[in-house]
Amino acid sequence: MRTTSRRRGAASPGGRWPLAQASRGLDPAEAALARAIATATFRRFGLIRTALGSRLDHGLPDDQPLLLALLATGAAQILDLAVPDHAAVDLAVRLAKADRRTQHLGGLVNAVLRRVARERDAILAAGDPLGDGAPDWLAARWRETYGPERAEAIGRAHLAGATVDITVKAEAQAWAERLGAALLQTGSLRLPPDSGPITALDGFDAGAWWVQDAAAALPAKLLGAQAGEQVADLCAAPGGKTAQLAAAGAAVTAVDRSAPRLERLRRNLERLGLTAEVVVGDALALDRPEGFDAVLLDAPCSATGTVRRHPDVAWTKSPEDIARLGLLQARLLDRAATLLRPGGRLVYCTCSLEPEEGEAQVAAFLARNAAFARVPVAPEEVGGLAELIDPNGDLRTLPCHLGGGTDARGGLDGFFVSRLVRRS
Repeated sequence: MRTTSRRRGAASPGGRWPLAQASRGLDPAEAALARAIATATFRRFGLIRTALGSRLDHGLPDDQPLLLALLATGAAQILDLAVPDHAAVDLAVRLAKADRRTQHLGGLVNAVLRRVARERDAILAAGDPLGDGAPDWLAARWRETYGPERAEAIGRAHLAGATVDITVKAEAQAWAERLGAALLQTGSLRLPPDSGPITALDGFDAGAWWVQDAAAALPAKLLGAQAGEQVADLCAAPGGKTAQLAAAGAAVTAVDRSAPRLERLRRNLERLGLTAEVVVGDALALDRPEGFDAVLLDAPCSATGTVRRHPDVAWTKSPEDIARLGLLQARLLDRAATLLRPGGRLVYCTCSLEPEEGEAQVAAFLARNAAFARVPVAPEEVGGLAELIDPNGDLRTLPCHLGGGTDARGGLDGFFVSRLVRRS
C-alpha cells in the first residue's frame, strides 16, 4: 500500500468524482443522507486528510481510493454531521468488510475512526478556514490574489455553506413576505434555511420565480435588456439568465452545446411562462449576420466561485483546467464580439475566483479589440454595494460578501462580470 504524509493534495475521496453522483439511484431519504455525507466530506476534506494522515502509521493510502473514501466519509460524519459516532464507525466498518478490496481492513477503519471520534474537539480546533476546504495550490492562489485576510474570509464562507436564492418575475417585496424570505439589496430573495422542498413552495408551480444565486442574477441585470431587443445568451443552460432576459421582454436566443441541459432550460421556461429561441450548438459557430443588440456570455470556467454550494469543485479542478478554460474563454469572447451590432452591449461573466478567467480575460480582450470599451458598473445598479465593484468598474463578488462566513444567511457565489460596448 503506497501512502503519503503530505498535508493536502488534490486527491479526493473516490478520485475526480462529481458530487452529483453521490445520490444517484437511491430513494429520496437515502439520497439526501448520501448527498449530505458527500458534501460534508468535500467541504472539510483538507481537515479530514490531515486528521487521518496523522492518525495512520504510514500516512494516507492514496493508492487505495476506496479505503480513503471510507475513512474520509466516516470522519466527515463524526466531525460535521449529527450522526452518532458509533453509527458512523459501524457503517464504515461494514462497508469495508463487504468489499474484497478492503475486507481485511475493517479493524484499521474501526480503530482510526474511533480515534477521530475521541479527538474530535482537538481536530476541529486545529482547523484552518481556508485550507480545510481547498487543496494547497488553490488556497495559495487565493491568498496571493485576495490577500491573507480576505482569503481566510472566503474560506470561512465556504465552510458555512450556501443559501438558496430566487429571482422573481415581479413584486419582489410581496413574494418576500409570502415566502418568509429576505429581500437583498440586489433584488434577489434569500429563502430561510428551513423552507423545505423547493417544488412545494408557494409560487413554484405558478412560475412566479426560479432558483438563482444572487450573484448569478447580476450579469443579466447589468446587461439591461429592453423589450423587443434581440439578445443572445451564450452557454445559456441551465437557463436562469435566459429567464431574466425573457422576463424583461427581450427576444432571446439561448445557445448551449448540451442538449440535455437545454431540455432543462426549456422545461423551466415552460413553467415560468416565458419564451426563447433555443439553439443546440457551439457558441463558437453561431452566426447572425444582422447582429444582436446585446450578448451575454457566461463562459465555461473552473467554477471555483461556487465552492460554497459545490465543495467538490475545489478537489476536482487543477491549475491545468484553469489554463485550458482560459483559452476557450478568449475564443468565446472574440466570437461574441462579432455578433454585436455597432453600439451593442456585451456582458462577460464567469463563476470563478481566478483572475485569469475574469480580470485578465477582459484586459486582454480590450487590448486586441479597439472597437470595444468598458462600461463601468455603478453602485446603484447593485443595490449600493460599492464593495462589489473593482477599480476598473467591473463586478467581483466574493463568497464572503454580504456577511458570508459570519452570518448564516450571508454570502454570494464568486462571480466576475464585465460590461462592454461596441463603439463602431
